[in-house]
Amino acid sequence: PAPTTQPAEPKEVEPSDSKVTGFVFKVQANMDPKHRDRIAFMRICSGRFKRGMKLHQMGTGKSMSIHNPIMFFAQNRELAEEAWPGDIIGIPNHGTLRVGDSLTEGENIRFSGIPSFAPEILQRVRLDDPLKAKHLSKALESLAEEGVTQVFRPIIGASYIVGVVGQLQLEVLLARIEQEYGINVGFEAAPFVTARWVTSDDAAAMKHFLDRNKGSLADDRDGCPVYMARNHWDMGRIQEDNPKLNFTATRER
Repeated sequence: PAPTTQPAEPKEVEPSDSKVTGFVFKVQANMDPKHRDRIAFMRICSGRFKRGMKLHQMGTGKSMSIHNPIMFFAQNRELAEEAWPGDIIGIPNHGTLRVGDSLTEGENIRFSGIPSFAPEILQRVRLDDPLKAKHLSKALESLAEEGVTQVFRPIIGASYIVGVVGQLQLEVLLARIEQEYGINVGFEAAPFVTARWVTSDDAAAMKHFLDRNKGSLADDRDGCPVYMARNHWDMGRIQEDNPKLNFTATRER
């Protein structure tokens, strides 16, 4: 798309702004399987980007030098010496950049409108070799960063639960774990049909809810609490019983 005004906090970003800003909208792992690389795709929203410049990563507060930005065209890639609003560059990194991250030339700006969606299919992950538990954890985290799947860790229980929008995503996930990470896994039906992120401005009500519902709670990859509903009646009941809490099907990244 052509460069346009981007929603952000505390103010919108115009393509004509002089300072460089951009946001990560996609992460792709293992584009080169030999090197276990990870590329974060960033859309430039304002300013003139030059190779080697330092950008401020919102969230962590750290600065990072972009020495090897990449431009892609089909299967070809080349170093990007500069980029302008509307351009997309690939930034090689080792997990420091995630979808939703904002990068700026010093300004404190956070781009909004990049959500996570509640999954429609929830499955437990069955690991064939228990000795590869750490490898599985890394594989799931990497693939979750891409948005291929969502990963939840139940408060009670050791098995990961993955959430996807469609059955095809499960098949892609299974194939990539086996081919790219060399781990044999399977999926089993989880006793849940949907998930909702839980938030509240009332700390006491939130603590009371979390303490009473540990068997149905999980953490997402950011450590945010998620309620796992066993059926739609259960979801409706829990919302009625906790009017001070918000149960949302999307969460801003």
